[in-house]
Amino acid sequence: MAKVIIIGPAHPLRGGLATFDHRLAKAFQETGHECAIWSFALQYPAFLFPGKSQFTEEPAPEGITIHTRINSINPLNWIKTGNAIAKESPDIVVVRYWLPFMGPALGTILRRIRKNKKTRIICIADNITPHEKRPGDKPFTRYFIKACDGFITMSEKVMTDLRTLTGKPAQLVPHPLYDNFGPPVSMKDARAHLGLPPDDPIILFFGFIRKYKGLDLLLRAVSDLRSHPDPDSYQGNLKLLVAGEFYEDETAYQNLIDELGIREMVILRTNFIPDSEVRYYLCAANLLVQPYRNATQSGVTPLAYYFEKPMVVTNVGGLPSLVPHGKSGLIAAPDAAAIASAVAEFFKLGENHFIPHLRAGKEKYSWGNLVNAIMDLARKTIKDDTQK
Repeated sequence: MAKVIIIGPAHPLRGGLATFDHRLAKAFQETGHECAIWSFALQYPAFLFPGKSQFTEEPAPEGITIHTRINSINPLNWIKTGNAIAKESPDIVVVRYWLPFMGPALGTILRRIRKNKKTRIICIADNITPHEKRPGDKPFTRYFIKACDGFITMSEKVMTDLRTLTGKPAQLVPHPLYDNFGPPVSMKDARAHLGLPPDDPIILFFGFIRKYKGLDLLLRAVSDLRSHPDPDSYQGNLKLLVAGEFYEDETAYQNLIDELGIREMVILRTNFIPDSEVRYYLCAANLLVQPYRNATQSGVTPLAYYFEKPMVVTNVGGLPSLVPHGKSGLIAAPDAAAIASAVAEFFKLGENHFIPHLRAGKEKYSWGNLVNAIMDLARKTIKDDTQK
């Protein structure tokens, strides 16, 4: 049995990173390891956070110890936190890295931990090159990387980015399925719960809204679908359900909806979606669309697999490798016309064409695989050190 500490967002912080960390801690516990999370007392200063709130009102996950300690902008806190974790003497620290802004804080904490001469530090790299570039990105990331022993990436794109900065041990592991949002419900019950039309075909955009996620492309695609050569395939009553919080000014999107004349086709649910509601949105839709302009991997894709929801994704980053074309979903170029054609093709083929492939794909996306990969990588870094 190993003693493991995860460094990353956790309750009462909200969002996909926190959800991932909770589920990973549970997976370590299920495989016989001791695991706790060290999270942020201050993750982002308010002026840097684009959403409405960083916190959830939902209850804390049961059975997981969470220490809310890290202040991302206080160097004295970084030293104190690193010393405290080093004193805990964990066998492995698993640290999340998703944004260069966190590089100085996390890199300093890890350097203090390393002074105990015992702990192996494994990074789960969600991004190495950020979607939206800012001054300081590369030096902050390099500072962080130097403090790690090994890396897990969840897409080829992140692995490629990582290899431009380090040759340290790394392993690619597919993003596990989120299975902690409750069991699927019927489409009828999901739509009734959300107050959605019971019979109209519904496509879903899910997750926070930023330019790189391409919601504007999808809005234009919805407009194109009104005059698509084969409208009978989706019965002409298509609705786009947008479920997720705006992380930028929504005015441009609202204006585009009116400019395109598709207001009656768009259902906006743009408050933060709490974990307890996630399954209803996935189960209410016929199709999930990820119209991204660029991407590494996506936490939305594992949701679609778990709830057996076919996808249309764009051929950017790691998305095509996760969604085999014509099997789990359809792949399109990141432009409105191509996305519209893929949506129409989905309705022409029918949902049942994709379900067997989604069910088969679920088997390789387990949390146990990720735990085993982390443990193996930690052992490899120890072996590499003894051979130096």
